[in-house]
Amino acid sequence: MPLTQSQIAEIDAHRADIFDTRRPTVPALEARLFQAMPLLDHGFVRVVDYMGDDGAIVQAARVSYGRGTRRVSEDAGLIRYLMRHRHSTPFEMCEIKFHIKLPIFVARQWIRHRMANVNEYSARYSVMDREFYVPAPDQLAAQSDANRQGRGAVLQGDEAAEVLAMLREDAGRNYDHYAHMLNEADGAAHDPSRQGLARELARMNLTLNTYTQWYWKSDLHNLLGFCALRADPHAQYEIRVYADAILDVVRAWVPCAHQAFLDYRLGAVTFSAQMLAVLRRRLAGEEVAQEASGLSKREWAEMTDALAASPAAGELA
Repeated sequence: MPLTQSQIAEIDAHRADIFDTRRPTVPALEARLFQAMPLLDHGFVRVVDYMGDDGAIVQAARVSYGRGTRRVSEDAGLIRYLMRHRHSTPFEMCEIKFHIKLPIFVARQWIRHRMANVNEYSARYSVMDREFYVPAPDQLAAQSDANRQGRGAVLQGDEAAEVLAMLREDAGRNYDHYAHMLNEADGAAHDPSRQGLARELARMNLTLNTYTQWYWKSDLHNLLGFCALRADPHAQYEIRVYADAILDVVRAWVPCAHQAFLDYRLGAVTFSAQMLAVLRRRLAGEEVAQEASGLSKREWAEMTDALAASPAAGELA
């Protein structure tokens, strides 16, 4: 259960509060404020606050004094132009703050994006919850033979059962030891004769699939940069589900920017100068082999894979 009844009651209380404001608001996102979107087995994402909308992007680009009188189609066209030509600062005028619950190993991968304000739950001051991420059977895959960072075939039968049992056993045992070292009534049977280890030391015994939480605030430009990498099909599944959820929030928040992002970033590919030279030669009717292309085998494979994924360009592959 990602949220306790007391946490749900706290969220409902926040959602019951209504405030008057002169700032632009987005009804589709207002409807989602504070609500937790469950992810994985115990995780969630929820929007805590936001600033700006599609109009704020346009306003910043035009440096106007108000929201303007231009048509929505003109604003959408400008946003698409800005996205297409990779202008960044107008998108930085929008900000959003999330409350996120996620496994520690996902958090350590996530924090590599050094582009947001983060405040994480501190195990120096508080006791960690007894909640661990255990993959669903269809995500329990072997190491890929072709990709050092990827997964291969899904484990089956006794092998899968053994791995799942070890994940649960190791996480549970380590947490039991963590709680015992703390000697706190909330985590284990309290022994008044023992002092207990400091929280900042006891936490090192927890497994990386233990859940943590943080508040994470980002501007739209950097948020889309995160989504471009982590919502990609090649991203690790456990972080991709969070990026997909965040991207769905972006769709409700700034629909014009979201569609431009899908068209020009997430659904697009980039070709190098050498790749473009090969494509021009092919369009001119020349047969070009990898050996004569000036591309490495990996670059050649990336180019042909990108073209094969597009029905309109499939003949060039």
